[in-house]
Parts: sequence; C-alpha cells; structure tokens
Amino acid sequence: MSPAQWETIRDRKLEEQRSRIGAEWLIPTKQLPVYDHSDVKDIPRSCGVLSSREIEITDGFDARRLAAAIRVKTFTAVEVTIAFCKSHLLMNVAFLLQRAAIANQLTFCLTEILFASALDRAAFLDAHLAQTGQTLGPLHGLPISVKDTFDIRGIDSSVGISALAFHPAQDNALIVDTLLAAGAVIHCKTNVPQSVLALDSVNNIFGRVLNPRNRRQWTAGGSSGGEAVLVAMRGSVMGAGTDVGGSIRIPAFLNGIVGIKPGKGRISAKGLITGQLPAAGKVGLEVCVGPIARTIDDLGLFMEVIENGRMWEVDPEVKAEEGWWTRSPDPVLPLSTKLQAEKPLRIGILPSDGITTPLPPVTAALHRLTQQLQTHHEPTIKLIPINPTATGFSASQSLANKFFSAEGSAHILSLISSTSEPLIPWLSPRLRQKPPATLDQFRALLARRDALQTQLLRTIWKDNDIDILICPVAPHPVPPIDGWNAVGYTSAFVLLDWPAGVVQVGEVRGEDVRGEMEMEGEVKGEWDGVNRKLWAKELREGYVGSPMAVQVVGPPGRERRCWEGMRILERVIGMGKVEAERARL
Repeated sequence: MSPAQWETIRDRKLEEQRSRIGAEWLIPTKQLPVYDHSDVKDIPRSCGVLSSREIEITDGFDARRLAAAIRVKTFTAVEVTIAFCKSHLLMNVAFLLQRAAIANQLTFCLTEILFASALDRAAFLDAHLAQTGQTLGPLHGLPISVKDTFDIRGIDSSVGISALAFHPAQDNALIVDTLLAAGAVIHCKTNVPQSVLALDSVNNIFGRVLNPRNRRQWTAGGSSGGEAVLVAMRGSVMGAGTDVGGSIRIPAFLNGIVGIKPGKGRISAKGLITGQLPAAGKVGLEVCVGPIARTIDDLGLFMEVIENGRMWEVDPEVKAEEGWWTRSPDPVLPLSTKLQAEKPLRIGILPSDGITTPLPPVTAALHRLTQQLQTHHEPTIKLIPINPTATGFSASQSLANKFFSAEGSAHILSLISSTSEPLIPWLSPRLRQKPPATLDQFRALLARRDALQTQLLRTIWKDNDIDILICPVAPHPVPPIDGWNAVGYTSAFVLLDWPAGVVQVGEVRGEDVRGEMEMEGEVKGEWDGVNRKLWAKELREGYVGSPMAVQVVGPPGRERRCWEGMRILERVIGMGKVEAERARL
C-alpha cells in the first residue's frame, strides 16, 4: 500500500529538518535516554557534551545580564549561539549548535532549524560590535526563538499541517523584523499542534512535544508548547508565542516558566500564519502575541523591545503608542522595588471560573499563596475575594466558546483533508464543521461580549477597587498527555481583553493529593464532570512534583500593571522560600 500524500510530505519535511542539523551535531543514540526516562530537563547539563563555560552561558544569566556580558565582550555572539544550539561536542565548526538540538531530540520541540543562518548572524553581530563599539540593540547576540506561526522569509510556516509545508514565506513577520532590529539571533521555529487549535502540541509532521519534566505522563500544553519547552530546556533565551485561548499561559504553567498575554493589538500579528483564510481570525477571538521566558524581568525586556520597535508605524492594527510600556501612566504599583505604597495594594482573589470546580491541589496552591501574602505583607496588601457567579464572570466561558466556533471551521478542515491527513487526537472529537455564524448572529455575539466587558469592569474592578486580580490557570494540575480540560480560566481574559500573565508558585505536594480528599458538591455541568475525572485516585499521585502556577491579571490596557503584579508575587514567593529554608535549618 502506497503512503498517503501527507505521509510523503512528512517524510520529506523530516529529512529536510535532519539535513539542517547534521549527524555530527546529534547526541549519540547510546547517550539518549530510554523512553522510561521521564525527566530529561537536566540532560543537557549532564550528558557531557556541553562544556562548563557553555553551561555557564545557558544557565547562569537572564537575558539582560547575558546581553550585558556580550556587550562588554565577556562572551561573543557566536560563542553564545554555540552554547545555546550546539549538538555534539567536536573540536571543529560542525559542533556549533547544541542546546536547542539536544532539546529537540528529547522533546520534539522544534520545526524549522535555522542554525546556519544563526551562526552567520552571530558573526555579523560580533563584527558590528568590534567595528563600531556599539551593540545593534538590547537583544544583541541573544538566541531568540519564535513559534512556527511567525513567518520568516524563505522558511515554511506549516503550523503542523502537511498541506502548508514547502511553501516558504515571502517576508518576515513584523515581530521577527522587530526582534532582529534589536540584535536578536533567530535560531529556530518551535513546534505547535496541528492548525494551532489545540491545547496539546502534536501534529503529523513533527510529532508530539513532550514535557521535559515528565515525558511519559505530563502534557507540554499548547499551542505554544514547543516554545515553552525550548525555553524551559534553556535552548532559547526567550521566545515569541501567541495566545487566543491560553496558548502562552497554559504551556508556561505546565513547563515551569513564565509568560504574558498582552491586550489585543498591543503586539503586531502581521505575518502570523494559522492556516485560516486572511482575516478569519477576526471572526472569533482575536489572537494576542506575547513573550515566553524563564524570568519575569526577561518578559519586561521583551516588551521594551516591542515598544521601541514602533510597530504602530507599520501595522495599523497595533493599538499602542510611544511610552505605552516604558512610561506607564499607571502609578498604582510603586512596588517594583519595595513593598510600600501610599495605600495598600488591593488584590482580588478569583478562586474559580464558576463553571468548573478546582481540584484540591489547585485550591491548596492558591490558599498557600494567599497565606503568604497575608502573613508577610499586612497592611501593605489587602486581599479581596471575588465571586465568579455574583460578578457575572462565570458567563465568560460559554460566550468565548461561541466565538471559537463562529467561523465554522470549513476552510481549516478542508486544508487538512486535502492531503488525506487525519486530525490529531486532541482535535478529532472537538473540531467539527458547522455552518458559520450569520452576520446577525455574529453581531449579537459582539453585543453580548461588549455588555459583559462593561459589566465586569464594574463588578470586578470598580466595585471592589482592586489593582490586580489573581486566579488559577486551570481547575486541575498538569494533566496527562491530551488531558487538558477547561479553557475557561484562560480564554475569558482574551474575550474580555484583559492582560494576563503566569507566575510559578511552587509544585504539587504529597499532602495535596493524599488522604480522603473527595470532591464535594454537585457536578455543575459537562466541563465540571470531565474535570472531576482528573481526580481519579489512580491519577492523583502522578501530580506530585508537577509545577503549579497562578495568573496575574490587569484591567484593560494595563499590561505594565499586570507585569508589576507578577514581580510582586515572585518576590513574595521568594521571601517565603527563604523563610521556609531558615525554618528547616
């Protein structure tokens, strides 16, 4: 039986990918972990193919400090590119690109491998610094990755669909040009789910992105799953992702890192490919572009670069102006350096979306965080409980879901099936062709959205006089592969157009899952029923040690406030860790 068209395309694409690495750059098969070796996050450090200096480069600096080290010539841009991308320690030029290649061998997080052009770019940047004494910009020499959705001239943006392979882009996405203008080295594109419409990153071309903390059990998330895994594995300094239902925040949570979804139009989506018809994304929830990084400060650097890129001069869809980030007009949070203010910081605590009841580990993590905030920072912080039902927030999920299906999915399904390609497991029970919404139906959806946005500005922000909002990322811990359930905790903030970021708050503890901890109360509906299945006794122990995170949310147009709130939480959590360690000693 001859292979299907999509299988032939897949084989050609994988061969192209392998040819861009080179066999001499790969970890020898005998050094690769067997499938049973679940936790591979430390293998790049322990496999013996990175020198101590290369490990120092990849593990010892955040983005600002690494850029400063390149600026004062502690490291060259080429040396940094080698450290992040090298695959096999050989004493010649061929070993150049390891860290990202190691990550890809272990987790399948890459699509387009741009190692050769990355080295050329790094050499150009070193020459520029040597000749002028100046860096090209704040990202000078830093290896930065981008999600496969962003066009790079001459490179495919297949977004996990075989029919889009071997159709290279004609131009760069605007965000790619902005990062390059700031001195970045774009060294790869990262893996996504088929059509970028799933919350588990798997496709029929490049395979399934695996969570480096537990490749056998835990999902890596989507749709920016490859980006989050690569950053978590330190194969990239930071990266650009997209978010329409949680696709930056969910993978950041699952992989133990941070990310932020700005408001709609803050960062240009010009040159972003999803497989849909041009402007189809406007008939639904519009995509938001944002950064994924290891530190909250790195997120801030990314946003500074975006503002300095003046995207609004090129893309009329960009809703920003000079100073929107670096000269924030919002003085509410003077807490970026110390916890003191003229009035207490008022933090709203939203325990659930009102539709899907959080499982015990989620509730426990939020409770520990609120205790830390209350114990260490009274009276500088006041916590305000927010009721999702009384405020009307619980209406967000069902309305967001209607926007997801408004376009009808006919084009994307036709594109996928044009090469006889099957749907991935996450999409097969979910993606169905429907009649698109009529003009009047879509008008009614917009009217409902506008009314809900207005209502929640009052019932959540104004009536409670809060500065930031904290809530879970999901009603469950890191679930099994293909097990992500409710998206309402994240999609709501795309519907409402509120900036939202993810902060790590620890790990699931044994005490969070052991003992008599049955779910109480009636099942609220289908979403809640599916979520409760994730609390089956045979699954509980598998959550222990998995990352746990919360969302920090700002009101509309207050991305800087959201980011400052993330920094406050990071500092509070850090102080709690120090005190816990002192108590242990």
